[in-house]
Amino acid sequence: MDSVQILPQPSELSPSAFAFLNAKFHTKDSVAEASSLVLELKTQCYDLDQALVELNRRLGAGLVAYSSFSGQIHDLLGDVNAKLTAFTSTCSSSIISDEHSGQKNFRKELPALAKEVARLEAVRVYAEMALKLDSLVGDIEDAVSYTMNKNLRKHSSSQNLEEMRRLAIKTLETTEEVLTTITRTHPQWKHLVSAVDHRVDRSLAVLRPQAIADHRALLASLGWPPPLSSLTSDSRSVNEVSNPLLSMQADLKLKYSENFFALCSLQELQRQRKARQLEGHDLKVAQHQPLWAIEELVNPISLASQQHFSKWVNKPEFIFTLAYKISRDYVGSMDELLQPLVDEAKLIGYSCREEWISAMVTSLSTYLAKEIFPVYISQLEEETATSSLSSARISWLHLIDLMISFDKRIKALVEQSGILLSFEEDGILQKISSFSVFCDRPDWLDLWAEIELNDAIGKLKSVTDEEKNWRKQIEGVVLSSCMDDYKSPLVSNAFLRHLASLIDRCRSLPTVTLRSRFLKSAAVPILRIFFDYLLNRCQEAEGLTALTDDDALIKVAISINAAHYLESVLREWSEDVFFLEMGMDQDDKVELSINSDRDNGRLSESPQISIFDEDIKKLEEFRKEWVEKICVVILRGFDARLRDYVRNRRQWLDSEDGWTISKTLIEALDYLQGKMSVVEKGLNCRDFVGVWRSLAAGIDRLIFTGILLSNVKFHGGGVERFGNDLGVLFGVFGAWCLRPEGFFPKTSEGLKLLKMEENKMQECLAGGKNWLRENGIRHLSVAEAEKIVKSRVFTS
Repeated sequence: MDSVQILPQPSELSPSAFAFLNAKFHTKDSVAEASSLVLELKTQCYDLDQALVELNRRLGAGLVAYSSFSGQIHDLLGDVNAKLTAFTSTCSSSIISDEHSGQKNFRKELPALAKEVARLEAVRVYAEMALKLDSLVGDIEDAVSYTMNKNLRKHSSSQNLEEMRRLAIKTLETTEEVLTTITRTHPQWKHLVSAVDHRVDRSLAVLRPQAIADHRALLASLGWPPPLSSLTSDSRSVNEVSNPLLSMQADLKLKYSENFFALCSLQELQRQRKARQLEGHDLKVAQHQPLWAIEELVNPISLASQQHFSKWVNKPEFIFTLAYKISRDYVGSMDELLQPLVDEAKLIGYSCREEWISAMVTSLSTYLAKEIFPVYISQLEEETATSSLSSARISWLHLIDLMISFDKRIKALVEQSGILLSFEEDGILQKISSFSVFCDRPDWLDLWAEIELNDAIGKLKSVTDEEKNWRKQIEGVVLSSCMDDYKSPLVSNAFLRHLASLIDRCRSLPTVTLRSRFLKSAAVPILRIFFDYLLNRCQEAEGLTALTDDDALIKVAISINAAHYLESVLREWSEDVFFLEMGMDQDDKVELSINSDRDNGRLSESPQISIFDEDIKKLEEFRKEWVEKICVVILRGFDARLRDYVRNRRQWLDSEDGWTISKTLIEALDYLQGKMSVVEKGLNCRDFVGVWRSLAAGIDRLIFTGILLSNVKFHGGGVERFGNDLGVLFGVFGAWCLRPEGFFPKTSEGLKLLKMEENKMQECLAGGKNWLRENGIRHLSVAEAEKIVKSRVFTS
């Protein structure tokens, strides 16, 4: 009876012991297992005692090292005190014996002594900082060793492991703060910083993989990734999706949150370390890396989804549908559960919604690049070899359509959080765009552009071959906000619609460089093809009739209208920010080439502002050239019919034939009016203004040089007839302006001189240039005015 030990009362036990016994002996049958439990407890106690002995040994070694180092510092400080004492006694004796000599020695020894004191002070500060860092790094290594020790991990609770991990991370943060301070205040201590970084890196190389491994194990225990069959097809029933992150119990939720927070803290710590280590090297640090904890969520679900993707190589719409559903159905938990933890870890610039979506899109893009695009490339190569260019290209364009639709839905999903994306944020757009596959494969981009170009050319050929599409003008909605009527044919609108479609399709490309490259390969060649059509039609009309036929004039006018409309639309598009960014990107590249050329001793051409600049310039030159040709043809015909009028010198005498105007002028004006009517009907209003103004200038030169400067003698009746003739000529042009005589400056001013009285003309001959200006004659030289005045004949 004496050997029997009486158990203490429950009230005398500690809460932890009471809970332990209650858990182990909850039934009567459990008492039989007490011996095995005692043996297990003894084993654990022995392991803990051994661990404690090892820790005491390391602590003793650390204290011995600290004591030795402290002794060295004490000896150094004692040496400083001895030198200061000796210096004081030396100064006192020197002052007493020889005041002048003492001051001289004092001045010599003071700088050296001050330097020595500063050196010793620096050594003391360095030693204290080294000891502090050694203590911090030791704590880190101890915590890491604890978390990695298999025996301790086996017998320790997960709570203790998390506490040790938090302690290690907190100590790492403190160490990083100290290293940052040293880097800024004592940059010469780079060897100390490097040594500490080396030891910290070794600890991080152990701590981060272990934290990620624990995180993966925790996710697996939670049932992640969820079965993909649980995804609902109803976008309004997102809450019905099986989401382990939202269905966790309180204890698991706390455990997951702590583990997630630890990963975020480690990532922020590493970001700070990289920023410190690369500071001052003029390098753009990749501060924003994918969130590790989100990657651990995406990787397993991505692997699971790819098992389904492999079955749908020829049905890519299923791939994009599944990828979008996964991204959408779990994005709510990112905002509700994980974003607060990221904010608590002070990870600046991270959105869990954006990180989740970008990681899913990156996974999809990687799969497209490795599995889907190579299959489509091989199909294109096979069809090229067999000269069957249809189904593979259709499949390719269908894949592009699916990618465009997917990116639009993904972008809308990101913007639901209030983040508005713009073209300036190429980094964000690249992360959430499936078109990022083209970033590393520009040859695929060129192939896509070629397919789009050939598809557009095939569709446009049937439009351009129909003559009615050239004759019929655009009506209703057009692709430009300009209200001017360019009388453009339907074919020009067809080209612009295909061009606008290509521009709209390339908006999904994530970088300005890719967009510019695509448009230069697919869109710009369409403009060149359209320009060739216009030029060929004009040259054909000119070659057949030399533009003397009305149909030929109309054909050229239609081409000019199409060119002017296309030019105006391109100018308007070039002012959009979409194209302005391409111009800025081009400017940066040209600036680099200019700097390189200057280094090589030569200059480069000025940079382009828009990718359409060259084509706009060609269209403008085309318009001017063919407008001028129309003017030359009409003016040549008018001149041929005006020759009899110019040669008839007798009509300027006083003889009267019953006509108030010259009969020979009527035929020429009738020809002019007929041609101008045809041109006015067929040509747009802006270019028509250029035509009649150019004709007015040409006719002004013809009449002025052919009559007024040809030594003709004007009598009173001849001046009156000449004025009537010009009045009829001005009347023809009066349909298009209010003061037509202003567009015949030399002829109008010559008539004005002829109508002057004789005494006025004498003043003109004597007054010279000043007199001409005072009397409103500004377009004639003195010699021309004198010649006209001398051609006037006055009879008494």
